Order: sequence, then structure tokens, then C-alpha cells
Amino acid sequence: MAKLVSKTYGDALFAVALEENRMDEFFEAVKVVAEILRTNDEFGKLMNHPKIMKEDKVKIVEDTFSGRIPKEIVGMMTILVTKGRAEEMLSVFDYFIDLVKEEKKIGIASVTTAVQLSDKQKAKVEQRLLDTTKYETFEMNYSVDASLIGGMVIRIGDRVVDSSIKTKLYELSRELRNVQV
Repeated sequence: MAKLVSKTYGDALFAVALEENRMDEFFEAVKVVAEILRTNDEFGKLMNHPKIMKEDKVKIVEDTFSGRIPKEIVGMMTILVTKGRAEEMLSVFDYFIDLVKEEKKIGIASVTTAVQLSDKQKAKVEQRLLDTTKYETFEMNYSVDASLIGGMVIRIGDRVVDSSIKTKLYELSRELRNVQV
């Protein structure tokens, strides 16, 4: 159900941003609000507290955000609160952010390697991804996992390219177990 809520509201907000040609403005505002929601536990507790009336929650949203972000985003937040869906706010905004990134051809890549990559190596990986995907820019996230032994694992959305030595050794051992002598 939560996925349906974030898709419904996220799609609606995206349609308004596209229709009004305000994609960048909405994108920046939503990123700020999402970060506030992610880092301010008190706001989330307030919005989800069962003893605080919905009208009071709406007033808090309006007092906090009106005049600071587009009124359409404040309006959507108040609708979520009114409908008892305040806990879905962050997932709606994350969904919207993902839609905008797709629209702007911004890919998000997670690259895991056995050792830390140099800046030159990172630039090569990013260029290779730009050359082989539809994206025009990438948000690159690098991490190190020594258990890979060598090679790398690249994740873009739900796609995974695993060229790690760990995986190759696992596949080889699986094949060797299936060999009949």
C-alpha cells in the first residue's frame, strides 16, 4: 500500500512540476524537505503522533514550510497529513526525486571494490558508465569490501554487474561440483 501511495502522490507532484515547467524548483525544494524529514526525528514523531489532531499537524506543516517551498508541495504535504498518510511523506518525496533524476537522465551508481579506487580510476569507471548507459550524468557512490578479493560490483537501480573475483571463484567452484568424473 505504501508503494501505491508514494507512486500516486509522487506521480501527481511530478505531473504538476512538468506541466508548470518548474521541475528544477520542485526538485530542489523536495530534496531539502526530504533531508529535513530524514534527519529530524522530532518532526516525524509529531506528524505521526496519534494524540495530535490532524488540524494541528496541518498548521505545523503550513507554519513550517509556507513561504519557504512551493505552495503545491505544502499543499500535498497537508493532504497527506489530512488523509492520515503523514508517515508516507518521505517515500513520496523519494519517489518524486527518482522520477526527476530519470527525467534529467541522472543515474545513481553504487560501485563496490576490494580496494579504494584512485580519482583517475573513479573517473574511468564513471566514463565507462556514461558511455554504456542512457544517463548523461551520474551520482557515484563508492564503497570498499575486501571480501570481493578483486574486481568490482556495480549497481544501477535494479541492475547489477558483478565482476568480482569472489563471485567468479564461487561460480567456478559450483561448476566444478557439477563435473562428473
